[in-house]
Amino acid sequence: MMTPSRQIRRQPAWIMLASEFGESTLNEKGSGEFDPTFVITKLGAKVNRVVVSGLVERLELRETSNGSQMYQGQLRDPSGLHYFSVGEYASDSMREFVVQLLDKVDSGEPVLLSMTAKARWYQTDEGAVYTSLRPEEAAIVSRDRYASWLVRACAATLDRLDQHQKSLNCEPTKEAMLSAGIRPELVDGLVAAKAHYGQIDTEGYRLNVMQALDIAEGKMAAATTAPPTLNLSEPAPEESDSTDDGEDLHALILECIQAMDNGEGVDFESLVRNLAARGFTREQSEAELDTMSDDGVLHEPRFGWFKIVA
Repeated sequence: MMTPSRQIRRQPAWIMLASEFGESTLNEKGSGEFDPTFVITKLGAKVNRVVVSGLVERLELRETSNGSQMYQGQLRDPSGLHYFSVGEYASDSMREFVVQLLDKVDSGEPVLLSMTAKARWYQTDEGAVYTSLRPEEAAIVSRDRYASWLVRACAATLDRLDQHQKSLNCEPTKEAMLSAGIRPELVDGLVAAKAHYGQIDTEGYRLNVMQALDIAEGKMAAATTAPPTLNLSEPAPEESDSTDDGEDLHALILECIQAMDNGEGVDFESLVRNLAARGFTREQSEAELDTMSDDGVLHEPRFGWFKIVA
């Protein structure tokens, strides 16, 4: 008598901003051949599939080492970048879609895209872990649909932040977290995340939510430029003290890098967006970053990424 095969359950898709997914360095795979692989975020989400949306910032066709062709792209939301790829393994409809998408991107047309994708990760020889996406379904969306997705993504992020906060007062066990009222779907991920990441600073995620809601609530011009920034007015020169502003900007840059650096440094665009939310222009931020680098306060482990000099 044949033993019935175990039914493979399709994993639900998480709605998630780029910063939470991109900062993840923990993965988990079951022992079975068909067990799903998960990327576990700092907030405890065990991500096998994810729904993301944003501006297509880059899309290009490349040849892989085995001679096959692959489309690689970047999708930007207010919190950062998702990296995605579409290769020969993708469905015919997805490959046809990405060919049409490439024509739009090459023409310079701003394209807002929403996709459901499988979470992927890879590790370099040096041990660094990076995440990426393999799209299953994708569609070009309107600004209104994008704004609606931003609101949903922010609500989901705030909910995970609330669950993470509750977990801080618990023993890192499944039983303790369930007793504290943490939802079952987050318990395993939070236990694993606490063991791997330790204590984390969530201020960056909260700032990302504020930026995303700001765009969703009306500043949609920022959604179709790369990178998106908040539409804040620059203070008139006579209303600000340049010395005080410089000191404040210097301190804010250090604060932002300390909050967002997960070991690889913080990229230039993320810094600029965070500083824009505090009222500083792109030009002011770029000039201060240059000055701090020249003074030896910051260094660039790779181009466009900043770390504080120890």
